[in-house]
Amino acid sequence: MAEPEPTQGDPDEGTPTITTVARLANVSIASASRALNGIRTSPETLARVREAAEAIGYVPNAAARSLRSRRTGQIVFAMPDVGNPVYTTMVASIQEATRESGWRLMLHSTGADTEDELAIVRDLRHRFADGLILATLDVTDAHVEELRHAATPVVVIGRPSNELGVDVVRAYSRKGAAEAVRHLHAAGRRRIALLNGPQHTVPGSERRLGYFDGLRSCDLRRDDRLAEVASAFTAQPGREATVRLIARSRPDAILCTNDLLAVGALAALRDAGLDVPGDVALVGMDNTPLSELVWPPLTTVDLGSAERARIAAELLLERIEGSEAEPRVAGVEPTLVVRASSGAGA
Repeated sequence: MAEPEPTQGDPDEGTPTITTVARLANVSIASASRALNGIRTSPETLARVREAAEAIGYVPNAAARSLRSRRTGQIVFAMPDVGNPVYTTMVASIQEATRESGWRLMLHSTGADTEDELAIVRDLRHRFADGLILATLDVTDAHVEELRHAATPVVVIGRPSNELGVDVVRAYSRKGAAEAVRHLHAAGRRRIALLNGPQHTVPGSERRLGYFDGLRSCDLRRDDRLAEVASAFTAQPGREATVRLIARSRPDAILCTNDLLAVGALAALRDAGLDVPGDVALVGMDNTPLSELVWPPLTTVDLGSAERARIAAELLLERIEGSEAEPRVAGVEPTLVVRASSGAGA
């Protein structure tokens, strides 16, 4: 007669079960379940449960686990441009903040396309993730509507709005841009130009306003010939926009509204035979790793990318764990990082 098939629930033989894992780890079944389902637990318990599961070859049924706990153990970070060093810095920071609690991080590059951003918020109803961190260059009325009805917790990295109904982490880029203008003025520059990206975006509009704030605080007259707009916040459009700028006006300094634009500007100035910082001082924004790799090293405004991402991750995990606090707005103060490109030394 054939041997009877072992049952899934038998803790002593056949397919390993969570009961077996709990017994081997010397924890309760509930504790083992929390650890294996990615629900916050102590590092010691998490280590013991994982070690026990690995020792006996226990593999949880992902579909059944999700149905029971309504948790996937996954969060999503949606960003405008996965190739931008700002967002790679944010990815590393979010990963560090979530890894210890057992969360898996999924990445999505939206291309700064509003419809793509709205679609990923709507798709949360399919429960493919337990929460979303959305970095967006613009917050439209459509964003407000979708975010207020999101199926899972969402944290926005971007401009705050009283109508969003979600936690927001913001940068004070307007303040940072004004500080950069004052720095250039203190270094003796008087024809300070602005190289901006698309002005309908949050960084484009805020940093433009900060530039004007800085001019006013230094008693410098606004001259629209000293302002140029690139088609995107990337290096090649920055290079092309700088060519247009210096063809019609000769600045002695340029504030670029991100570091990628500044890299493009640096190339265009060299092509034109202009020395940085001798002929034209240059300042970027974001303090990405690129700022230390170019020559001369780039003076830039640090907007706290890593810190903003860390805060966003912590806020999201609190919401996933059931926090019902009123939506919060957190921010990170800008810091000017002085290097050789502005002619003031490091």
